Amino acid sequence: MCSPTAGRIKGDIMINPASRLGIWLHWLFEASLILKGLFAAAESLGGLGLLLTPNAAIITFVSWLTRHDLTQEPTADMALWVQHLTEIFPLQVQHFYAFYLLAHGAVKFTMVIMLARRILWAYPGAMVLLMGFVIYQVTEFITHGSYTFLALSFFDLVMIVLVYREWNVLKMLIRQAH
Repeated sequence: MCSPTAGRIKGDIMINPASRLGIWLHWLFEASLILKGLFAAAESLGGLGLLLTPNAAIITFVSWLTRHDLTQEPTADMALWVQHLTEIFPLQVQHFYAFYLLAHGAVKFTMVIMLARRILWAYPGAMVLLMGFVIYQVTEFITHGSYTFLALSFFDLVMIVLVYREWNVLKMLIRQAH
């Protein structure tokens, strides 16, 4: 490990992994990796499910799911909205979402594995990848007003800061070992 007087990087960000803040930030990084990995696996499984499930089965399932709500309250907004979505859910759209979720999940899962294994070149690659996600998500927020994309962007920006810090700590530890 390094001494309590380990150096600083640009902008006064402490990289001392032995400090209380350093330990907490490392724990936060590890927890973020676990969350990213779980979300990536869920995305991939969702994409695989969309790819393997016939379009008619999805529409039938959604109809069955919303039928009870609509018989109780024919103007139930959520049920009507979900049924409307299935009406505009052709096979091409289903396949687009299936491949998108599979690819997006696989890329993020690969990134998580490489960061967990501390592969040095994966850190700047992950920051670029996450920044690409942020740009896309902010564009979607501006275009469609989805606060979900805004929340995902915030999480990804925090992750970029944590990846940057971990990368600098790892580089410092490698230098000290030599």
